Amino acid sequence: MKGIIGIGNAITDVLMLIPNEDILFELGFIKGSMQLVDWTTIQFLKNKLKPYIRQIKSGGSAGNTIYGIASMGVPSSFVGKTANDKIGSLYKSDLQQQGVKTHFGTSQIPSGMAIAMITPDSERTFATYLGAAAELSPNDINEKWLDDYSIIHIEGYLIYNEPLITHIAELAKKHQLLISFDMASFNVVQEKKVFLETFLEKYVDIVFSNEEEAYAFCGKQPEESAEILASYCNIAIVKRGKLGSIVVAGQQKYTISAISSNVIDTTGAGDWYASGFLFGLYQQYELERCGRIASFLAGKVIEHIGAKIPNDLLPEVINMAKKL
Repeated sequence: MKGIIGIGNAITDVLMLIPNEDILFELGFIKGSMQLVDWTTIQFLKNKLKPYIRQIKSGGSAGNTIYGIASMGVPSSFVGKTANDKIGSLYKSDLQQQGVKTHFGTSQIPSGMAIAMITPDSERTFATYLGAAAELSPNDINEKWLDDYSIIHIEGYLIYNEPLITHIAELAKKHQLLISFDMASFNVVQEKKVFLETFLEKYVDIVFSNEEEAYAFCGKQPEESAEILASYCNIAIVKRGKLGSIVVAGQQKYTISAISSNVIDTTGAGDWYASGFLFGLYQQYELERCGRIASFLAGKVIEHIGAKIPNDLLPEVINMAKKL
């Protein structure tokens, strides 16, 4: 099987550990949500919350997933857009150092940035400035980039750009790639539900959601939501945090347990879950094994601040995952 290519918003994460939820309320953010903000707001938040900054790393849902897949030795590529600025250079360097082949368009406006506010219960709330990432357009996509890949992983946040995400999906179908799609956030699903219904049914082969996103789409509890989503796509995954996950494909249904973790920060859990699951599909493993690998990686990344497993621990974690 060929490799895996991802496309999404090239967003650098500024991770902050905030002492209480009252700060979110004061700033007007709903806990656990992702809200789009402008450059002025992102600078205001960065300055106001400066004492709480812990880490600055490449992020973005699809970028994190491809980083994880590349860490497991799968030929990987990422498509995005940045500016020629410090943040953009950091983003590209992070991926390239992990072996990811990058295809980046260039913008005149600042590179994307997300303020990730992490509360004491390990939940994260994002204020996201898309910046250059939002300017990714169909004209930035070279069809030949798809030639070396068998799976494409599409970030759900791209659904705000309907012409772009439709163009990508059409190209992927033309090149017979499996299309993997992450639902991104419950508020994204709420806002774009009508378009999402058509997109899933027409294009998507593998859909990842958490229970909040699944409820926003289906209005049902996780098990029934997984079955409904599987009626749109070949494989549907509903993640339930510490309760594990549900994988449904046709008449097959698997309940995957979460591993025991010392939870520090849930940032990146869903992204690394997708990394593990897609790695398993790439290796042509049975779906239950794909789920076990996915759950293991998700449980490991949340033991650290940020959406990356530390480099000094990563080889051992990857080795353990491959043996599951």
